[in-house]
Amino acid sequence: MATIAPTPASQGIQRPQVRREPSAYDALKAHFAEHPEERLRHSHPWDVSRSEIYAEDKWQPIFAEMRKAGQLHWIPESPFGPYWAVVGHKAIQHIEALPETFSSSWEHGGITILDRPEGDDAALENGDKRELPMFIAMDRPQHTGQRRTVAPKFTPTSIADMEAEIRQRTGELLDSLPRGEVFDWVDTVSIELTTGMLAILFGFPWEDRRLLTFWSDWAGDTELGAVRALDEVRWGILQEMAAYFQTLWIERTMDKEPGNDLISMMIHSPAMNQMSPEEFMGNLVLLIVGGNDTTRNTMSGIIHALDKFPDQRKLFEEQPELIPNAVQEILRMQVPLAHMRRTCTEDTEVFGQTIKAGDKVVLWYISANRDDEVFENPDKLDITRENARRHLAFGYGIHRCVGARLAELQLRVLLEELHKRRMRVHVAGDVERVRANFVHGFRKLEVEITTF
Repeated sequence: MATIAPTPASQGIQRPQVRREPSAYDALKAHFAEHPEERLRHSHPWDVSRSEIYAEDKWQPIFAEMRKAGQLHWIPESPFGPYWAVVGHKAIQHIEALPETFSSSWEHGGITILDRPEGDDAALENGDKRELPMFIAMDRPQHTGQRRTVAPKFTPTSIADMEAEIRQRTGELLDSLPRGEVFDWVDTVSIELTTGMLAILFGFPWEDRRLLTFWSDWAGDTELGAVRALDEVRWGILQEMAAYFQTLWIERTMDKEPGNDLISMMIHSPAMNQMSPEEFMGNLVLLIVGGNDTTRNTMSGIIHALDKFPDQRKLFEEQPELIPNAVQEILRMQVPLAHMRRTCTEDTEVFGQTIKAGDKVVLWYISANRDDEVFENPDKLDITRENARRHLAFGYGIHRCVGARLAELQLRVLLEELHKRRMRVHVAGDVERVRANFVHGFRKLEVEITTF
């Protein structure tokens, strides 16, 4: 079923010892339990970097108030420093269309609200720095060459070639789900399907696929990244990830014929086969977080949204031809990554506001997808919405998600296979959301299955 990576024994390559615990969530929770005084403090009422508003699902009215007052706002203080909060759909598209003026480069600060480490915070004992260059955090021309390396894996033809295997894996998993009892959809379905897909894309050892989720969580948590006391652990885990992937890299260089997995594509790319260790690690983080968190959280968002809006669930059950549009609408509602960050490279004016060179500019996709100037009745799920595709869940412009088509396919197949089996999934217990301002999704979603 799944494409399994070569076993190390067959080529004499030993996998490194890697940690599998604690989870990023448990480490952060334990740290704040021991040091409650270090919890991030947010004094500005419009500082939407506060992670509790996402964990408690209370972000909607704050962004609505901000959008009513304007497309973007200066937030003079936050635990992540001052920043521009761009909340309107039009302003985000405008800024994304000017990649030279609004840089994504890691050298200017990168793609999240976190500041670039400096001084002692950036230094490692061997003289290297704690920095993760990756092609999404690069400007042209470097961005173009590295993106082109992996893009062939996500063309319409390549995606179509994957559909049969995705459908088989999805169907087998759905058929194995318990009936008449409550279980966690996030762990049993969302994580299992997305880590399996990632393992296939990388040619990653199937038995270790859950490491991809472990590493994704340690890499993608901005609140964890702001806690200096956890830097050593976090960086150590990411170096273990890089060491593990290095053994796969070495194995692929021994292959007589180039493979079509992502690692083989990097090896045979002039733009990527001379990467520094930090750049290799950065691009792994990008592909793992991009391929794991986004699809995982939307797969959970599908279930939560259809349960919350029973009229739309009824439409889905009665009109399966709406499934492709339902995927777009659920992406609009869920928004698996709440924001992306840019850094202004020259003084410029945007919608009447002067943004200065060096200013941090945070694009809140989660707000743009609820902009009532674009989406009528935006807080309601409507799987017949004619302009659902105008969502910004995948970004916009040259940095739009390279794997968007694959994510859409996985989500469409999940809905089609649920419908084929006439499965109705009810929320039937705890709902726990991710406490973060970057990754937006569910940590736990307890459900029960019936039929329609």
